[in-house]
Amino acid sequence: MNISTKFIKNKLILSSIPLGLMFALLSFVLPTETNTYSLTVKVKELRNSTGVLQFSLYNKDGSIPDEKFKKYYKQMTSKIVKGNSSVTFKNIPKGKYAVNILHDENKNKKIDKGWVMPIEGIGFSNFSSIGLTNRPNFKKASFTVSSNMTKTVKVIYL
Repeated sequence: MNISTKFIKNKLILSSIPLGLMFALLSFVLPTETNTYSLTVKVKELRNSTGVLQFSLYNKDGSIPDEKFKKYYKQMTSKIVKGNSSVTFKNIPKGKYAVNILHDENKNKKIDKGWVMPIEGIGFSNFSSIGLTNRPNFKKASFTVSSNMTKTVKVIYL
């Protein structure tokens, strides 16, 4: 290697050190922003521990009601232990969400109905009762996720 080649090589190495040092320092100085959050949904006081609990998470206006469970953003199923259950949705971007829960006692993944009304338990975020004058929709059931959070939802048996 001649002297001019050695000089150019050393100059390239030396010029890249400040740039690398700058990036290393910036990683300590600049705050890191979390783009996604965890949402834990809890249910208590189910009428029994038969079957499973189906948790459906929605993120769009007009997505609730969703009797056939086709409009959800994410969905999870959980076992029931002593009348209680919970799930944690991970990697949820900041935004408005609503939760719909089905106590699927026979594990058929659908809302079983008697004459017109569900015979299995159902629940929606922000609802403590459901009726003809209090029908769930996304606007009423929605809440904002902007940090890791826990939401308790009541399951209603009609």
